Amino acid sequence: MTETVTHHDGATGAGRTPDGAADPASRPPRGRRGRRTALIVSAVVVVAAVAAVGALGLGGGPDEGPAAPPRSGSTVPVTRATLTERTSVDGQLGYGAELPLPVKATGTVTWLPEPGAFVERGGELLRVDDRPVTLLYGSLPMYRPLGLTAQEDGAGGSDADPPGSPDSAGSAGSSGSSGSPESSGSGSGSSGSSGGDRAKGGAGRTAPNPSGSPAPGGAGAGGNTSRAPRELRGMDVMQFETNLAALGHTGFTVDERFTSGTEAAVKRWQKSLGLPQTGTVAVGDVIYSPGRVRIGQPGVRLGAAVGENTLTYTGSSRKVVVNASAADAAWAVRGAAVTIGLPDGTPVEGEVTAIGKQATAPGGGGEGEGGSGQGGAAATIPVTVAIKDQKAVGRLESGPVTVEYVGREVKDVLTVPVAALVALAEGGHGLETPDGRFVAVKTGLFADGKVEVSGSAVREGMKVRIPE
Repeated sequence: MTETVTHHDGATGAGRTPDGAADPASRPPRGRRGRRTALIVSAVVVVAAVAAVGALGLGGGPDEGPAAPPRSGSTVPVTRATLTERTSVDGQLGYGAELPLPVKATGTVTWLPEPGAFVERGGELLRVDDRPVTLLYGSLPMYRPLGLTAQEDGAGGSDADPPGSPDSAGSAGSSGSSGSPESSGSGSGSSGSSGGDRAKGGAGRTAPNPSGSPAPGGAGAGGNTSRAPRELRGMDVMQFETNLAALGHTGFTVDERFTSGTEAAVKRWQKSLGLPQTGTVAVGDVIYSPGRVRIGQPGVRLGAAVGENTLTYTGSSRKVVVNASAADAAWAVRGAAVTIGLPDGTPVEGEVTAIGKQATAPGGGGEGEGGSGQGGAAATIPVTVAIKDQKAVGRLESGPVTVEYVGREVKDVLTVPVAALVALAEGGHGLETPDGRFVAVKTGLFADGKVEVSGSAVREGMKVRIPE
């Protein structure tokens, strides 16, 4: 190598004498520079190789490298709190299933309301033969006409005995005669003969007066012309009178008795509806509902005869129906509080009001063996959720929503952020203290970014590190 660097045949210039001989003084320095250059190149190559090996992780074991820098991260205290696990399921907002109105009027449908209209107490649900069918509030259906009825012979319908009863006939006869054979034979006038006839025929039977008029004091005195009508009684009467009073037609006592005062109020109500003032309410004149209703789709057209599905209705309050998994429906308990998420993200409070008793498959079939429906699909049960504040829903009438319920809850437990947990080499989880020690813990419920922890070395207020 030295020869390659220092010998150049046929060259002149620096490093040679004028006669062409080499200058002995110039050789050693140039040889030293060549060796220095070669050493520098070799050192660079070795450093690069070492760097490449280190980058590829081909160096020595972990104990051979420099010590790791101190761990960094924030510290948080162990706190005592209540953790709540929440789960969301899909639901459908609406007014519920449409049900047929129990229309008992007979005839031709002459008017129907618009679908989606709301009807309150006293409002018209439809018209049959141009006669209104009115909505009233109550739970007892209309099953008989309401009104005063004619008093029949021997029938008692009021608190006092009506004229013509045996007791009243007997007292009337005793005032005119003693009723003994002697007195009947010696007495004169119609009263004596009447007493004798009663003795022969028995109490309550009278002989006709020769003039054709009822005998004075007899059982038939004034009976055919002044007999009081019988008062109708029952819980259906009280229900109807409650509605009548709520509509402003008063003048009677709200009770279980349909009196003449009730009859007068009914006539005033019928007049306001444009009906004949009969004082009697027919079975088909009213329909009872627990509250106001929302009109659904009609089942007939105008001019058709009244049928079973003439008109449908729903409740007037919006609600949510969830098809909950039959296997995970333990949360669905009547009265349980839930949170409804509207399509725009607004949360609304809700309450479970009804739980279905029959599980069905998504395809509509009933529950099969093993709790699943046809095709192995998970069976579901309908859960109805009422919305407490209807105004909070705004103008939205239907649409998909979410229902969030509390799945599990633990109270007064030690908690840390989930990020503070570290996996221990021996297994399980632990917490790192600010001085670098690790404390083993047992985890419980995870919720809201926190986790329940417990252990002999864990106490409320102790500081733990959250690694960065």
